[in-house]
Amino acid sequence: MRVLVAALMGGIVMFLWGAIAHMALGLGNPGIHQPVNEDVVLSTLHQGLGTEPGVYILPSIDPAKMGDKATIAAYSTKSQASPYAWVVYMPQGEDLSNMTRQLPRQWASDTLAALALAFVMALGPFGLIKRMYIALAFAVFAWLSELVPYWTWYRFPAQMTMAALVEQIVGWLLAGAVMAWWLGRRRKTF
Repeated sequence: MRVLVAALMGGIVMFLWGAIAHMALGLGNPGIHQPVNEDVVLSTLHQGLGTEPGVYILPSIDPAKMGDKATIAAYSTKSQASPYAWVVYMPQGEDLSNMTRQLPRQWASDTLAALALAFVMALGPFGLIKRMYIALAFAVFAWLSELVPYWTWYRFPAQMTMAALVEQIVGWLLAGAVMAWWLGRRRKTF
């Protein structure tokens, strides 16, 4: 039960930190720019991408043709001469100002991540400082395993990747401090 309470507390702290980091500090914005002519781009998406939602990488190559030297050579030439884009595409559109689905998902994600952290923090008789090191290690692990590969392979902007590191470290140290405190409390015996 102590681990579950710690996870709930950590999830709440991380969720609140995320709101502050994105809404007040702008840590979710580095590397994201407004298009020069958004209407021109939007008007061509259906024609160029079709009706299948998903992630599109431009220029694109069929993975089944990766063994064909002529296809690879043509792709190499095209990719050197063309702009690059990584597009999350929803052809049907959505009210992006309505966050009623995203907010509960984010809180659940933060809480499940906090549950994993609380479980590890509770594995041994660690003190507050060691539990904080565990939280720091989890933050760096999350960043290295998820965000750095997006920078490496999908060319996410370096400033976005570094802002995410700050967000992860600060958030998990704050959540980790609350969780470490809770898990380290002495149980009263009667």
